[in-house]
Amino acid sequence: MARPFRKLLRRFGLDYVKAPIAHWQRIAAMLDNAGVTVLLDVGANEGQYVGYLRAAGWTGRVVSFEPVTAVHAKLMANAARDAAWEVAPAMALGAEEGAAEIIVSQETDMSSLLPLRDEILRVSPSSAAAGTERVTVRTLDGVIADYVGEGDRAFLKIDTQGYERAVLDGAAKSLPRLAGLQVELSLTPLYEGEDDWRALVDRIEAAGFALSFVLPGYYDRHLKRMLQFDGVFMRRDQNGQLK
Repeated sequence: MARPFRKLLRRFGLDYVKAPIAHWQRIAAMLDNAGVTVLLDVGANEGQYVGYLRAAGWTGRVVSFEPVTAVHAKLMANAARDAAWEVAPAMALGAEEGAAEIIVSQETDMSSLLPLRDEILRVSPSSAAAGTERVTVRTLDGVIADYVGEGDRAFLKIDTQGYERAVLDGAAKSLPRLAGLQVELSLTPLYEGEDDWRALVDRIEAAGFALSFVLPGYYDRHLKRMLQFDGVFMRRDQNGQLK
């Protein structure tokens, strides 16, 4: 959702549809209604997501996760101005504990543990890798106790450039503790091995959540269709009603 990605999309005939502030105000209201006390911001980049929520008036505690060293430093600088915003040590979240090579894109918000599909690279050479970086990979299950207390109500945001499935794979024990989550979903996958939106929606709803809000994302001017959107999911109770 950062400016470099919007510029990239325009170069190959795409528009980014920036959600109006009213959309972010609605998400903030959903967090407040669910009693969320801590937001886990996975795939933070420089902290744009938190900036949108702060502009919408949400003041709760945030923990951000970002693996790329140079971007992590910018995230730290942005978070330093906000006493309720903590940045975890540089790490990716995935399916297993360990380490991996992240492909660092010239467009920093496109860096991913998955390679971009060839058609994206053909139409936008500037999205090609600027290099790779060895990063620590943790699971949400392995780190959640460091940031979420027993009395907390946590909300998970995942924007990991096609790596959302792996983040969920490493969060099996954590999902029951969540009040909700927001996930970037692809109508047209941009990365090799990325799940499409149907697979992720089915998986998240099977875990006890309901798709409750849709945030517009990337729109293709040539094809006249959207490529990506964000889904906000809130937890259901035992009777299938939203909590």
